[in-house]
Order: sequence, then structure tokens, then C-alpha cells
Amino acid sequence: MEIITLNKNQLMQSFLLTMPPEYHAQSLHRVSHLSPDALRKASVLVGFVERENGLNIILTKRAAHLKHHPGQISFPGGKYEESDGSLYQTAKREAQEEIGVSDSEIEILGQLPELLTVSHFAVTPVVAFIDANYKTCIDRNEVEEVFEIPANYLLDQRKLYSSTFQIQNRPHRVFAIPYKHHFIWGMTAQILQALQKHINLSL
Repeated sequence: MEIITLNKNQLMQSFLLTMPPEYHAQSLHRVSHLSPDALRKASVLVGFVERENGLNIILTKRAAHLKHHPGQISFPGGKYEESDGSLYQTAKREAQEEIGVSDSEIEILGQLPELLTVSHFAVTPVVAFIDANYKTCIDRNEVEEVFEIPANYLLDQRKLYSSTFQIQNRPHRVFAIPYKHHFIWGMTAQILQALQKHINLSL
């Protein structure tokens, strides 16, 4: 199976002309009892950056002292605030606060379906292009590290691993993508698994 090198135009066509897939059913069992209306709204920014060798995706390593998901690899993002007005604006604001990417450097492409989490959030992944000349300004209270990974790697279904666990007599699937010294799992890997299905790079 050959993998296409993903560029900006291909991403736009694949993303905008295809209905986004549902998240894997077995990865949602632990939150199936939750009502989205009763959860705090949040969003994350799935930021694509155009480089000479194709598109990269921006990820962060969360600070080790955080209450929720310390040290995990994640997209920039956080809780919706009334002053935001929209979840798109939440993703933009959080990206600026956490890693220093300004509003003017973000071009929104669209969103993936809302994803419920065990920490009682309803998270909307916002897909966007980030200006290649962005400069980081890290909030060390939130983020330990900012880095990019080639989109071709993260969206290659052969790089995705999964395991199934029995929780309360129901199968629960967890996804993971290792990359160099990073290990991507949890909600971030769930979002990437959905993106892999949405943006099929294989010929």
C-alpha cells in the first residue's frame, strides 16, 4: 500500500468533500451513559502546518503538574468560556494562551464530531491550517513542549495500534500511536483515528 504525501489542497478536498466518520464504537463505551448536554463544552485545535515535505500536525506535551491528563500528548485546547462566543474561538484562544499561536495565524477548515470524555467534557476538534511562520510562546503552567509530527505518519493507519479491555463486561478499545520518544493515546489518538478514516491517504 502506497501512501500519498498530503498537501494543503488534498487535505481541503478530502476533509470538505467527505462526511466525517463516527468515532470507533468500542472507544465510546465508557462514556455511553453520559449526556452531552450535562457536560462542560471544550474544543481542541488540530493544526496543520504546510512544510516543504508536506503537512505537519502541531501537538503539545501537557505539563506534569496538571490535574487532568498530566504529561500526555495532546492538541492545544481547553474549556469553552462565555466570552468566546463559539467553540472555534475557544480553540483559537487556547492555542494563543498555551503555545502563542495568534488568531491571525489560524485558518479554520472545519470540525470533527463532538467527543465525550471520561473527565466529563464534550470536546469538539477544530481542524485548521496554521501559518508556517508561527512562533511559539509556551505557557509553562499548561504545556511542557510543542512539536510537529508529519501528517503522513499520524494519518497512516499502519502506525495506529489498539487494545481492547473488558470494563464492566463491555469491550473498551484504546488507540495509540508511538512516534520517536512520544506515545500518543487517549482522546488525542481517538481523534487521529477518526481523521485517518476521514482522510484516506492510501492508494
